[in-house]
Amino acid sequence: FNQAQVGIVSNWYEGNPCNIHLHIISNNIKSSIKKNGMVGFKFNTIGISDGMSMGTSGMRYSLPSRELIADSIESVVKTQHYDGLIGIPGCDKNIPGIVMAMLRINRPSILVYGGSISSGYYNGKKLNIVSAFEALGEKNIGKISELEYKNIIKHACPGPGACGGMYTANTMASCLEAMGITIPYSSSSLANSSFKKKECINIGYYINNILKNNIKPLDIITYKSIKNAITLAIALGGSTNLVIHILAIAKTANLDLKLDDIQKINNNVPIIANLKPSGDFLMEDIQSMGGIPIIIKYLLKEGYIEGDCITVTGNTIKKFRK
Repeated sequence: FNQAQVGIVSNWYEGNPCNIHLHIISNNIKSSIKKNGMVGFKFNTIGISDGMSMGTSGMRYSLPSRELIADSIESVVKTQHYDGLIGIPGCDKNIPGIVMAMLRINRPSILVYGGSISSGYYNGKKLNIVSAFEALGEKNIGKISELEYKNIIKHACPGPGACGGMYTANTMASCLEAMGITIPYSSSSLANSSFKKKECINIGYYINNILKNNIKPLDIITYKSIKNAITLAIALGGSTNLVIHILAIAKTANLDLKLDDIQKINNNVPIIANLKPSGDFLMEDIQSMGGIPIIIKYLLKEGYIEGDCITVTGNTIKKFRK
């Protein structure tokens, strides 16, 4: 009874590659919490796949799921009186939903991103989720055969993880790393990589540290850190879905962020990455060159983001990036 109790919530479900592995991450995190002298309690909340619901009536449920996620997590943590929280999102609306819950609860919390999917390969060609979409069109106009189409579909998504380009999930995960609510490399380490496993092994130390020092989400998510997050997302050419989610996060934190503020940042920040869906590269390519921290380091050096914001590491962004 003298040990800190930490809630471990994930959006695990079997129906989506982004989320299918989150129970494994949850188990690894629980072990790390135990090794660091605390007690972890796992629980679940819902998840919805935008990729699967797009173009159907199911898409009506996508954005409302963000609020359901936030409500359900808040209900469990407040009822169970957990001292801290670790959230494990996979797909798009999972991520802001968990962060909004963390802000409402305002107890020491860390987000551990489920990670991106690795590239697939077929006939020596690198594949990703867009390859599957394009293959259908190519088959319909007779550019590829039925067999080629089926093989592309089969190999495009070789394992767990979120869509590999700078889509909504990777955009939100990246900006939350810049915001300081994840530990470094969380947003760029792949779902099935040794980096992600190492993150889970080490997370007990970090949650224990912020519990001891009483560092809470409202200490981390400030107007300054939100501006940093927006800056990073724009520099990466991220999803415009950032706008609706970052405004909701800011409102939950009682911060006066407006659409015009986002536009002002957009007007001054260059796009420095050539990432899918508009470009050529994937999150795995960013990770291979040093991960999101190297992008943050560059933006710090060029004066685009402020380095004095506290993070879940217990250090400021500027101090940690050194």
